[in-house]
Amino acid sequence: MNGNDPGAAPAARPRRADARRNEKALLDAAAAVFVTSGVDAPVRDIAAKAGVGTATIYRHFPTRADLIIAVYRHQVEACAEAGPALLTAAETPYAALGRWIDLFVDFLVTKHGLAAVLRSDSAGFETLHAYFLDRLVPVCAGLLDAAAAAGEIRSDIEAIELMRGVGNLCIGADSDPRYDARRLAGILIAGLRLPR
Repeated sequence: MNGNDPGAAPAARPRRADARRNEKALLDAAAAVFVTSGVDAPVRDIAAKAGVGTATIYRHFPTRADLIIAVYRHQVEACAEAGPALLTAAETPYAALGRWIDLFVDFLVTKHGLAAVLRSDSAGFETLHAYFLDRLVPVCAGLLDAAAAAGEIRSDIEAIELMRGVGNLCIGADSDPRYDARRLAGILIAGLRLPR
């Protein structure tokens, strides 16, 4: 593209590092508030958790749907990035899988509330769900493959099967504070282990 062409579209400027950090802090705060108070939590609660004013949130996310979609995508990305990092840092692939499943459970507990809000836009919801699968199924498959190759778990588990199983275990967590989805997912993961 010619920089002297008056009809040329301006190049998108990369966002500043501090702007990316601020947005991440807002999304982390919103996700935390959504887990404890639901997706209908007041914006002022999210702002307080993030240490910003409500105007800052509305500047980044003009509607609640914008915020919910951004939180959803942010959490998918965090979960996707965590898989390889855990595999590198954990003492065994099985330990990495267990830690990733804990993160996945945390995401799913939040996601159930997000999904309920987003279902009114079925096309948008389907797009987000496809994005979720495209990003997370390969990460889970990589963790399962590594643990199976290390001889720690059965090798006949499909990532989508495990993710659906964990997802089903998370369904009651958003409506019953005594329901411990992480514990139940831990029991499921323990059942994958090969006898030593």
